[in-house]
Amino acid sequence: MEFIYGTWHWSISGFIIGMIMLALVYFGKSFGMSSNLRTLCTIGGAKRASQYFDFNWREQQWNLAMVLGAILGGFFATQFLSSSDIVQLNPKTITQLQTLNIDAPEGKIVPDALFGMEAIQTPKGILILLIGGLLIGFGTPYAGGCTSGHAISGLSNLQLPSLIAVIGFFIGGLITTYFIIPYLF
Repeated sequence: MEFIYGTWHWSISGFIIGMIMLALVYFGKSFGMSSNLRTLCTIGGAKRASQYFDFNWREQQWNLAMVLGAILGGFFATQFLSSSDIVQLNPKTITQLQTLNIDAPEGKIVPDALFGMEAIQTPKGILILLIGGLLIGFGTPYAGGCTSGHAISGLSNLQLPSLIAVIGFFIGGLITTYFIIPYLF
């Protein structure tokens, strides 16, 4: 059963994100998803292994609720709010994917060659996941947060380190897209 046909206008989600950020600022909180991994590791007893995990995780319970909300929201959006309309890609994008030997997503948001279970279960896929996980695991604490934390929370609070981090994220994404991914596929 579908409730909504098509997609919401960007201004609706932008307005909702803005209201959430105002509420977080009011309550003295900052948004970020990667800090939840640190919280979960602390709950699991990682503070015995590293001082990095030695903090009062109960102060971050609200952030764990945001993760649960994101998971449930994603489930409800895909199950009840998604449209059966096929995603229309620009023909230039399809041509660029074909030069990398990647088939068009055929109505999905992402192609199976990149994100399907078959791609993840190959030795190359496992290696890419491990390297990516290590880079994120070390990069997030080094950068003082993740992309969502810096781009949404940090920039809305006019923090210069977040602006520098977001610029770095975009430069890294461009370098990866044009110089690294073509050699992986």
